[in-house]
This record gives sequence, structure tokens and C-alpha cells, in this order.
Amino acid sequence: MLRANPKRRLQAAGGAFAIVASRYNARYVDAMLRAAQSELKRAGAKIRIVRVPGAYEIPVVAKRLARTSPGLSAVICLGVILRGETAHAAHIGEAVSRALMEIQLAYEIPVIHAVLLLENEQQARARCLNPQHNRGREAAQSALAMAQIMKKIRVGQRHDKAL
Repeated sequence: MLRANPKRRLQAAGGAFAIVASRYNARYVDAMLRAAQSELKRAGAKIRIVRVPGAYEIPVVAKRLARTSPGLSAVICLGVILRGETAHAAHIGEAVSRALMEIQLAYEIPVIHAVLLLENEQQARARCLNPQHNRGREAAQSALAMAQIMKKIRVGQRHDKAL
């Protein structure tokens, strides 16, 4: 069931966030990118955007950013993969998911996975173009929340209470 984005008011507290966004399926990814940027700007974050050709190229750029950008609070990865008649989309989705998980564990930086593997354009419209369900906004909110948690862990504060 598709749920609306929660209404959170998180602050970036000077945090720096990178967004890696695919150019493929631009109509949908661009809408997620705009929503993510808006949410991060509202929170007072510094934002760096890197565009890549497709979803498969996202992990290598996310890894480079995680490895070479000191002080980065989180990397947000945005893309849309639409299933076709072959298994190609599933292979791309699985490879990207695995790579993003490995990057965040290796570099101990939140890597927010908003590379959507969708059945059709109807699902893409609902999750990318509808402001109530925009997964770009949701990804930015997750990045802000994770940045706060990671910061609290670094300074030894409790992180299990509600943000």
C-alpha cells in the first residue's frame, strides 16, 4: 500500500549532503530530485548534485563521494528503473541495491537508496510526480534523520529516542 510522506521537520545543522541522480527516466527522477532538494534546502543543508547516465552508474559515484568527501552527512541516490519484457531491470536493481548497501557499510556513511524498481509508468507517476508520495522527499527526510543519528552516535549520545 502506498503511504503518504510523513510530515517531519528535521534540521540539517550545517550538514552536507550529496545527491546522485540518474538522467535515465528523467521525468520521474527530476521530480524526485526537485523534492529532495527542496526538503534539504528547507532544513538548511549544503547540497551537491551529481548526475549520471543511468541507475547502474549511481554506485560508483556514491562510493567516490563517500570516500573523498570529508564531512559528508549522507549520500542520496535517486533513480527509476521500469521493468520491461526481460529480466534486465531486475538485474540492474539487485546490483545497485547490493552496491549501495556495501558502500554505506564500508564507509560508515548513510547511503539512502531511492533507486526505484517499478512495474510501470503508473507506479512511477504515483511515487515520483505526486507530492504526497514523492520518494525524493522521503529520501531527503531519511538522510536528515540518519545524519542526526550518526552525529549523536559520534558524540556518544543516546540515539534510540524519537527524533
